Amino acid sequence: MTHPSNVFYRSRQPSPTAVRGEGVYLFDAGGRRYLDGSSGALVANVGHGRAEVGEAMARQARELPFVHGSQFTSPVLEEYAARLVRFLGLPDYRFWAVSGGSEANESAIKLARQYHVERGEPGRYRVVTRVPSYHGASLGALAASGMGARRALYAPLMNEAAWPKMPRPDPTLGGEDDAERLRAVLEEAGPETVAAFIAEPVVGASDAALAPNPGYHARVAEICREYGVLFIADEVMSGMGRCGTPLAVRLGGEVTPDIVVLGKGLAAGYAPLAGLAASGEVYDTVMNGSGAFKHGFTYAGHPVSVAAGLSVLHIVEREGLVECARVRGERLLAGLRELQAKHPGVLEARGHGLLLGLVLGDPATGRAFETPGIAARVAAAALRRGLITYPGSGAVDGTRGDHLLLGPPLTVTDGEVIEMLEALDGALGEVG
Repeated sequence: MTHPSNVFYRSRQPSPTAVRGEGVYLFDAGGRRYLDGSSGALVANVGHGRAEVGEAMARQARELPFVHGSQFTSPVLEEYAARLVRFLGLPDYRFWAVSGGSEANESAIKLARQYHVERGEPGRYRVVTRVPSYHGASLGALAASGMGARRALYAPLMNEAAWPKMPRPDPTLGGEDDAERLRAVLEEAGPETVAAFIAEPVVGASDAALAPNPGYHARVAEICREYGVLFIADEVMSGMGRCGTPLAVRLGGEVTPDIVVLGKGLAAGYAPLAGLAASGEVYDTVMNGSGAFKHGFTYAGHPVSVAAGLSVLHIVEREGLVECARVRGERLLAGLRELQAKHPGVLEARGHGLLLGLVLGDPATGRAFETPGIAARVAAAALRRGLITYPGSGAVDGTRGDHLLLGPPLTVTDGEVIEMLEALDGALGEVG
């Protein structure tokens, strides 16, 4: 008799045991191969099995495995921060390293609050967010999120008045007109009480690959400056080249948020690494005030994780993976739009670079099904064909609205794009 596992699994649904990764593929204990069409959760940007990243981590572990951020900096952190902000086109920004996207968004929210306190405006505590959105699983990041299914259980723990919500981007509006809706939300909340506006430039898990029209983010930045509100771009999923540019917030033109939140692709799954890049003005205000950011995590700036990030960044730059994401993304999106024309249940194919989504629904009405579940069934059918996707629901009202998020490693080849499309075609045909 086999002893039961001691693992606390995420659900009762059984999962295969992954034992190896190579490029865009994962292999389970039975020897089956899967094309990782979602890079896990849009994480594995440089692909699986990169020996040089593991070797960089091992060297760092032998030399300096850990220091606490309240006591030391480290050479690897100093080098990484300098190279990262150059890559992002934010040369005077300061990088704050943590272990995951939830921690990074928590850090950004707390930094925005402290910034205003240091400026002598302690009444600014609200953070405007959008519906739907997803900023993380920890309580503060979840409170900032507009994703009903993940929030509902924990709603009694949140001060809802602190998190005013703005509607999702409207593709029928021009970007500037769409952004102007932020003004109404600020006026209703009382702009003197608002610390920040946080948004995903290209939405991830909550509304697969939805992006506003050009001009949106530039106008958002202008409105935030007008009201003295910080603009936080949550690029945990969309940043680091995934959308075919280092920062997705700049897809429609030159935009410079006050704080950029990063994760997932920073270390591409080889180690836990995320963080934020804060403007010099935000950093100086805090340091010239109380002299310290009143916040921290034990593993923030962990040298081994940062070494992984540095190695991953070297690969991204050396192999031109930002441009690869743009080119392969265009080909994959074109193929997804062909599937949309072939399968009536695909209502929309959209996205930028290799952050792409399929919106699924009732072909008779062109709307979401009243009962969600079609995305999960398509994902299961794709998995039977050896393709991993990222299904979701709730984009319309927290319950209705099925979608599939797609985002293979930025190293994906044309042949592997074709393999993805063939598996999706079969899965959509099977589910109907």
